[in-house]
Amino acid sequence: MQLGIFTVGDVTTDPTTGHTPSENERIKATVAIAKKAEEVGMDVMAFGQHHNPPFAASSPTTTMAFVAAQTEKLLLSTATTLITTTDPVRIAEDYAQLQHLADGRVDLTLGRGNTGPVYPWFGKDIRDGIALAVENYALLRRLWNEDVVNWEGKFRTPLQGFTATPRPLDGVAPFVWHGSIRSPEIAEQAAYYGDGFFHNHIFWPASHTKQMVELYRRRFAHYGHGTPEQAIVGLGGQVFVGKNSQDAVNRFRPYFDKAPVYGHGPSLEEFMEATPLTVGSPQQIIERTLSFRDYVGDYQRQLFLIDHAGLPLKTVLEQMDILGEEVFPVLRKEFDALRPANVPEAPTHASLVAAAGGPKDSTVHAAADDVTGQSPHAVSRINPAALVQD
Repeated sequence: MQLGIFTVGDVTTDPTTGHTPSENERIKATVAIAKKAEEVGMDVMAFGQHHNPPFAASSPTTTMAFVAAQTEKLLLSTATTLITTTDPVRIAEDYAQLQHLADGRVDLTLGRGNTGPVYPWFGKDIRDGIALAVENYALLRRLWNEDVVNWEGKFRTPLQGFTATPRPLDGVAPFVWHGSIRSPEIAEQAAYYGDGFFHNHIFWPASHTKQMVELYRRRFAHYGHGTPEQAIVGLGGQVFVGKNSQDAVNRFRPYFDKAPVYGHGPSLEEFMEATPLTVGSPQQIIERTLSFRDYVGDYQRQLFLIDHAGLPLKTVLEQMDILGEEVFPVLRKEFDALRPANVPEAPTHASLVAAAGGPKDSTVHAAADDVTGQSPHAVSRINPAALVQD
């Protein structure tokens, strides 16, 4: 079981102090959290992608590369890579480059994004969200798996004889999770390709999560990738942990009550009852998390959101100490003991390379004259006057 945390990079006022962090504070805090994740023995940290306030997370690959240079073991993933509004050519090249820099400690979770105004900023329409996700991912896979791509679709300009560079590290593309809260089409897409399915597991009741994961498992088997139990499943979640339950509730309540994403609605207790949000002691976090297995089966990755709603960095780091020392070791031991032998572990770069028969250098070499289609001295022979039009 891979255990870790994810961040969405929200810039939110701390309701207990009135302090609103600057973008600089929030970005630097994200790096500090990632370094802490490795320090306390977490397996994964995932980074969000947003292009609108109140978020400071528009370039996860930049942050992940910076973190990769300061960590050694932490697996770097994304909470969302926007497959709908990010050009698949950029995704192919950016994450392959990140693979090389991080020595393979990279995978990504693709998502559609649910902020309507963002789509037209990138020349897209949110009503095409599913179609964009399907077409763009089909192209992304080809860009990673084929050295030379000829392609034509509906949503971007055609490609002729195109090679995405750099090529994936060791000839193996990053592992892909398809993330969704409510879209069965995305579960179907993950199953079709035999990729991972990451259910964000926030806001909605367990019955909804159960239906989505069951759909993915059933279709995974339908497409011939293995048994339903062998499908690769990840869950999100939200926790706030204290030394005892009442202390945790008292400390988290003001953040819950004012949080833009779920404040001003049901009470904290009602929300915990209806959704996977867990606020309590280490033992309560352990018991609630282990219960997820009752309705999704044995799964491979569990990530928690812990740095949102205006929580100060000091509090987040304290949460991570408790999770790393008292919660995650127990969860890892219990989940691993319960997992049947026929259920695979989460894929890693090393396991994917081994399955491919070992590493290979996939560099595409070209002669200097072939890069632009003309001699390297051709530019000097161009007459600038010939470029001027009346």
